[in-house]
Amino acid sequence: MAEIPDLQQRLDDLEIHITHQDSVIQELNEVTIQQWAAIEKLTGKLEFLKNKLQAAEDSMESGETQEPPPPHY
Repeated sequence: MAEIPDLQQRLDDLEIHITHQDSVIQELNEVTIQQWAAIEKLTGKLEFLKNKLQAAEDSMESGETQEPPPPHY
């Protein structure tokens, strides 16, 4: 009969441990979701800046060939 209280205590300890693990997993999941949203936002900004830089480079390349020489030449 002495085994029943020991088993009950072990079961209680396991339930507490599992509850704690569930809480930690939920917190980690929330952090992962926030980080993924930040990554997507930064990826969008990077793509925008990449396109803007490419457009600036293209306009500089096309502007150099089409600009007439200064009048003193």
